[in-house]
Amino acid sequence: MKLNYKIIFHFLGLLLLFNGGFILIATLISLIYKDGVTLELLLSGFTVLLVGIFVMYNTRNHRKEMNKREGYIVVTFGWIVMSLSGSLPYMVTETIPSFTNAFFETMSGYTTTGASILNDIEIIPKGVLFWRSMTHWIGGMGIIVLAIAILPLLGIGGMQLFAAEAPGPGGDKLHPRITDTAKRLWLIYFGYTAAETILLQIAGMSFFDAINHALSTLSTGGFSTKNDSIAYWNDNPAIQYIIISFMFLAGTNFVLSYFAFKGKVQKIIRDDEFKLYFRLTFIFAIIVAMVVYFKADVSQSSIAHPMVLGEFESAIRHGFFQVLAIVTTTGFVTADYTMWTPFLTVFFFGLMFLGGSAGSTSGGIKVVRHLLLIKNGFLEFRRALHPNAILPVRYNQKSVSGDIVFNILGFFISYMLLFIFGALVFSMFQIDFTSAIGLSASSLGNVGPALGEFGPVNNYAALPPLGKWWASFLMLLGRLELFTVLILLTPFFWRNR
Repeated sequence: MKLNYKIIFHFLGLLLLFNGGFILIATLISLIYKDGVTLELLLSGFTVLLVGIFVMYNTRNHRKEMNKREGYIVVTFGWIVMSLSGSLPYMVTETIPSFTNAFFETMSGYTTTGASILNDIEIIPKGVLFWRSMTHWIGGMGIIVLAIAILPLLGIGGMQLFAAEAPGPGGDKLHPRITDTAKRLWLIYFGYTAAETILLQIAGMSFFDAINHALSTLSTGGFSTKNDSIAYWNDNPAIQYIIISFMFLAGTNFVLSYFAFKGKVQKIIRDDEFKLYFRLTFIFAIIVAMVVYFKADVSQSSIAHPMVLGEFESAIRHGFFQVLAIVTTTGFVTADYTMWTPFLTVFFFGLMFLGGSAGSTSGGIKVVRHLLLIKNGFLEFRRALHPNAILPVRYNQKSVSGDIVFNILGFFISYMLLFIFGALVFSMFQIDFTSAIGLSASSLGNVGPALGEFGPVNNYAALPPLGKWWASFLMLLGRLELFTVLILLTPFFWRNR
């Protein structure tokens, strides 16, 4: 069957309309704060809107049918089109005049990676800073719908598990209830963002800083309005505890939040992935806190202000903050954790491969995949002793089909191979070993801070132009669960069947 190109372009035009509308919201912020770039943002927004209207108008007579092939193309090219059009405000306002840098910053935003090329964030006009945070929020919102509603139907990386769990989609076609699911999840997402904004403002942030950091936290993005990131508020523990709480929520499957608001608490308590996610983050945070307390000097690794409320409280707070920032791939920093002993540097590097829950806005491999791989690994020992026994992998008291287990195994192998290949490519740009593996793990996992030259207190400005394009590609791969993008690179995908 021939590809339905008209419906593909119609969807891409719709995404441009959304993008243009969001740029106009940033224009309103620019007008309120009188930052001097209102006209430039207005021009950017209307340009993107007009292109979107033009594309939609010329593809209005499309065949109302979308199969899996069109789905893959819309998802992948949707992120690319959003990143291309989202680069416009940076270039028109000349805050990032280079197209390579502007595209990198935008792709980092939409993929909720949080890696930045900006050396001085605080001199950027407020309207542009707000747009920068909005790219996170839009990307995070898209990822929720992608993970809950679309990827299970495309059969990506074991995400079929959530077709039954989500309060909407099911079957092999786009289900009408997907719209209802998306609305409910977006409402929760918006509600969490509003709640965090209010709490941060009460805790002492300005309204502008509060809303920007709420947009970044709920999307697990990591863009900040300050050069020192969250370390700017190291003398205000309340702000950091609020962000810790919302990072944890953002790394949790948003379907569980839906169940919580419906009063179905037992579903959350019995969820295997949530139980493991909670236990791992708690245990890892305590390990980090104890090492920091007994072995490291937090005040020496602090970027900005000195610690308050005593060394033990600081160690606990920084332990929980940095573990959640890495596990959920938010990427905020309160200190240079690469100075907290070599053990913790390697420890945090390992956490970059964990990821939050599936159905959350976090990147990485995801907890549920690790859980099922571990369960299957233990079952292999029993199968070796009892070759004729039927021993299925179980998840939430249900048997998981062999196809899903193989899919997850394929995803994990592909992820690790891409990590190694990604590091090899970075090393071709004369980047040292530590920095190369850090860049590859961080870009593919959408983490943000890396290691070495690109660690938590540095940015990606020193990365060569080709390195930025390669990092952007890895961000896209990781954000869209690998297969969604990789399948487009195979010749058989484009053959008309």
